[in-house]
Amino acid sequence: MQGAALPLVKLPSGEMVPQLGQGTWHMGESRRAFADEVRALRLGLDLGMTLIDTAEMYGDGGAELVVREAIAGRREEVFLVSKVLPQNSTRAGTIAACERSLKRLGTDRIDLYLLHWRGAPRLEETLRGMEALRDAGAIRYWGVSNFDVDDMRELSALQGGEACASNQVLYNLMRRGLEAGLLPWCRAKAMPIMAYSPIEQGRLLRNRTLRAVAVRHGASPAQIALAWVLRQPDMMVIPKATAEAHVRENRAALDITLTPEDEAELDGAFPPPRGPRPLELL
Repeated sequence: MQGAALPLVKLPSGEMVPQLGQGTWHMGESRRAFADEVRALRLGLDLGMTLIDTAEMYGDGGAELVVREAIAGRREEVFLVSKVLPQNSTRAGTIAACERSLKRLGTDRIDLYLLHWRGAPRLEETLRGMEALRDAGAIRYWGVSNFDVDDMRELSALQGGEACASNQVLYNLMRRGLEAGLLPWCRAKAMPIMAYSPIEQGRLLRNRTLRAVAVRHGASPAQIALAWVLRQPDMMVIPKATAEAHVRENRAALDITLTPEDEAELDGAFPPPRGPRPLELL
């Protein structure tokens, strides 16, 4: 089944990918949940959420096995993202980790391969591994995750560093620090952010202002929190859902248009940063 059309975000290469995707953090950790997780991802594909993000870390590779089952027979529809752990991110380690992920995912290529966060190996080593994988056709693009402005400047100064396609970071109403530094830097480079944990693992949902805005829109607080991130058209967003009703709820967040009054109220409850802050992690 071909997914419905969603808003698209442009990668530095010019390729367009869905703005709203699907995350898999904490998937693949339970055999009992496996079938439900597969069904949720497949429904997301049906609804046009064909960007799927996973990682070798998630469920110790279990999430990649969930993704394998979900995309079976539908690989050509999917923009597939996975990540290498920092302890594996030497040149040889990056290549070996990618090969293991490809095997678990049951595919011959990963569309976007990310360094999960910075570790002891030098960035030059990781970059050389990424380039070797790209040249071999094992990945199409490479990028990073959890990199702050100084990390991005260091990366971009390396030979080949400008080829970084995206930076996946924590961003939601409670975690707005990147608005004062990282986000404008990436925008100046035409490099899209991929936002994870847009509802802060559910911790946002008790906020009274968020709930009041949700009531006005006939929506859930989670949908408003997601719509707030999605209002930025150059940002990919990857919420996780393991139930079909939750997948449909996430998709429907794209149909919500926040008013200036909504945004002002949310700014009052969740103030934007007044100056640079270190990048936050969960």
